[in-house]
Amino acid sequence: MYQYNEYDQTLVDERVAQFRRQTQRFLNGELTADQFRPLRLRNGLYIQTHAPMLRIAGPYGLLNSKQFRTLAHIARKYDKNYCHFTTRQNIQFNWPKLEEVPDILEELARVQMHAIQTSGNCMRNTSTDHLAGVCIDEIEDPRPYCEIIRQWTTLHPEFDYLPRKFKIAVSGSLRDRAATQFHDIGVHIVKNDAGETGFKILVGGGLGRTPIIGQVIKPYLERRHLLSYLEAILRIYNLFGRRDNMYKARIKILLKESGMEKFSAMVEKEWQLIRDGRELSDDRIEAIKAYFNPPVYDPDAAQDQTFEHYQLTDKAFSAWVKHNLANHKIPGYRAVFISLKAPDTAPGDMTDTQLDAVADLADQYSYGEIRITHRQNLVFADVKELDLYSLWQQLDVLKLATPNIGTVTDMICCPGLDFCSLANAGSIGISKEIHQVLDDMDYVYDIGELKINISGCMNGCAHQSVGHIGILGVDKNGSEWYQLTLGGSSENEAAIGDRLGPAIAKDQVTKAITTILDVYVNQRQDDESFLEMVKRVGVTPFKEQVYANH
Repeated sequence: MYQYNEYDQTLVDERVAQFRRQTQRFLNGELTADQFRPLRLRNGLYIQTHAPMLRIAGPYGLLNSKQFRTLAHIARKYDKNYCHFTTRQNIQFNWPKLEEVPDILEELARVQMHAIQTSGNCMRNTSTDHLAGVCIDEIEDPRPYCEIIRQWTTLHPEFDYLPRKFKIAVSGSLRDRAATQFHDIGVHIVKNDAGETGFKILVGGGLGRTPIIGQVIKPYLERRHLLSYLEAILRIYNLFGRRDNMYKARIKILLKESGMEKFSAMVEKEWQLIRDGRELSDDRIEAIKAYFNPPVYDPDAAQDQTFEHYQLTDKAFSAWVKHNLANHKIPGYRAVFISLKAPDTAPGDMTDTQLDAVADLADQYSYGEIRITHRQNLVFADVKELDLYSLWQQLDVLKLATPNIGTVTDMICCPGLDFCSLANAGSIGISKEIHQVLDDMDYVYDIGELKINISGCMNGCAHQSVGHIGILGVDKNGSEWYQLTLGGSSENEAAIGDRLGPAIAKDQVTKAITTILDVYVNQRQDDESFLEMVKRVGVTPFKEQVYANH
């Protein structure tokens, strides 16, 4: 993984010192709350319902064991012994004291971490595929390009105060696991007819209040032009984005109002003006790629037979293998999903004890690296099949081996009303209720792949618009109600879910979900997935049953 050079470290250290001064001035009454707000936001600090919330960057979801131990230390010393992993591969602490945030940032800087640009109207953390570098459908590892983009976006002086927040995702595989079609810019690694690697560029995607699927603006871009073309898009957005209305300020609205033809022409004109002299050299690309060379794999790893033996003799291990492992491009290795969706745990949360233990396990079994997924789980990307049984046993003790990846209980969930000052309704409680009801794992496995996403407000941090089942909390005369959508997807065949009907009361949500699942089980055809059934029949059969007694 990438290691800071002296310039990176100096930048982060100076940013910490700067924010320490800004925070002290605010606490001394020298800055008003309005003056302090943009300063704290640029350093990842929100003011939430009960306490500040600090969001820490997880660059393209890749961390090392030393960084995980620092997160554990921060959880113990400055928070309430846990942290939260987000859908954008970031980390959040919900209970820091404002006066101690500069100390937290200083401790993060010692292990090459920061909170720069994790909030505010700026270019946010670049995200990517959590299986990058090891997945069998990969064209090229996207992480070097993510790092190049990270360096370019960090404290970019021209784009520090955009009309609204701006998010970029990069995918290097045939299957999109990075939700690139729902980002302001999506970057796909592709090959042209000559077999040369370049990029397909999408623009104008986004979720939240107005979910929109991004459109292709450049079918093929030579890799040397990556940054200059991204800069051209950002320049047009910065010039013409709606600053008069925060709900219409995202690039997706600019694109919708101007149309792709006009928008593309403006970007192309700007790009022609700036592209000369701003090319990415092959040397620069190769230098960054060197940080992401694969580890030294064991050439004899595929010779082991114990993995097969344990699958045959241990039913619980076999279930975990089936649901929590992914194939690896190297024979004898697997990628392991660490589930943060135990029944009695808020989705995406980890305790300090678990953080420390995972750091130790990463050192022992996966070359000291841990990845954050878009569904609030973790991944060990390089585990020998020989070590899987031992790893599983230790994860099980830590309550990190729930065999439910990709199932109905692998829910995405935002903090909701429990923490967030923007929320209209709770999310965590709903996820726990659903989990408790779906305690029959045979039934869960029979349902197959099904993604439930739960958000407490229209901002959609949990991506409810693209859940196979989306649950959105809304306020109704001071009470918590929920709107349901069906048929969303953030993968290759991207789709925005269709609303099932009127919002339902909080005490009816779990019953509605189980009714939807029963309709699917009773009316599906052969091996038809939930998403396939919704595409075939629409929402009507589900709507009829959910609202039958309303």
